[in-house]
Amino acid sequence: MKKKLRVGILFGGRSGEHEVSLLSAASILKAINRQKYEVIPIGITKEGHWLSVSESQSLLTGSPSASEADPDFAVSAAVLRGGETFEAAPAHPLHLLQLHGSGNSGLEQHAETLGLDVVFPVLHGTFGEDGTMQGLFELADLAYVGSGVLGSATGMDKLIMKQLFAAASLPQTPHVGVLRSEWKADPKRCARLIENHLRYPLFVKPANLGSSVGISKVHDRSELAKAMDLAASFDRKLIIEEGVGGPDAKPRELEVAVLGNDSPEASIVGEIVPGTEFYDYNAKYHSTASVPIIPAKLSKAEEKQIRAMAVAAFRACDCAGLARVDFLMEPIRKGAKARIFLNEINTMPGFTSISMYPKLWKASGVSYKSLIDQLIRLALDRHAEKQQTHFSKE
Repeated sequence: MKKKLRVGILFGGRSGEHEVSLLSAASILKAINRQKYEVIPIGITKEGHWLSVSESQSLLTGSPSASEADPDFAVSAAVLRGGETFEAAPAHPLHLLQLHGSGNSGLEQHAETLGLDVVFPVLHGTFGEDGTMQGLFELADLAYVGSGVLGSATGMDKLIMKQLFAAASLPQTPHVGVLRSEWKADPKRCARLIENHLRYPLFVKPANLGSSVGISKVHDRSELAKAMDLAASFDRKLIIEEGVGGPDAKPRELEVAVLGNDSPEASIVGEIVPGTEFYDYNAKYHSTASVPIIPAKLSKAEEKQIRAMAVAAFRACDCAGLARVDFLMEPIRKGAKARIFLNEINTMPGFTSISMYPKLWKASGVSYKSLIDQLIRLALDRHAEKQQTHFSKE
């Protein structure tokens, strides 16, 4: 009988998108093929504590506090992979990589029972989607779903991402970057800088976050300071973007799902019609007013252009596995062709069965369960390909 692949589903974490991660993980755990995979849930609390398997299950339903984390067990790089063990202090992730002797039979037992073939890190936002967790997997020599350290980091930092998009000659909205320290030191100078380069309405965002957390639409100067303070509470780098369509019209919000490694493919194009002024956090997760349209009503030329741009964005950021690429399209004006702007890329998009990424692939002919299979295969393929790389002269 063929041995089942042991797959770790990693979720939770210290991000502002902790709850979104729980929803994604619960959906994957429900849908994954148990005939093919032995599935190990691995939860991380909001405080950063790694939980035992039983506690990980309860995190999906009861959110245990940090004090409830088992002091005798935490997941380390070696425990994830199986083999040598490391001392792993649940209270601090840096301790996960401290080498430990062979006398700790408790951890050795966990390593033996938990050793994984591949991990699916359903972690959204900082401390999971930004390259930090991917670095841990690389040190553990462990196959994992999604982009590597570089792709994850560039996909999280909107300012760096936009520099890569510009280098690839992909059209974007005008934008300005401001550091939190600059804003706090001289808000008037920062406001002048913004207004000298951009026109209202504006969107003020933390550079490193997702799910529209900390984002505000700013209609005029009176709203700018409050929006900057909110974004600055979530990140040291802020990005301010000029709105598409001007003050009187909303742009169309379009999304494409990309799947693959070195030869990525794009799904059909979908559209979100927000029930609010823009597709913010509440509109995404707490409102039924927003309407997804799949496929989006576009000409063949527009759809071809958007799908090609999605793949180009994926490659520009050195992504792998999966990503959702978001676009803004100008409202149609009489006698003018609507311009299409690349907005951003998300390297670990929401992954519930009703999230846009799986829905776009379902409409393209790939079921949710098959999508999970393909992502695991892509992770294993990428890890196998990496074994061809020499890291020393010997």
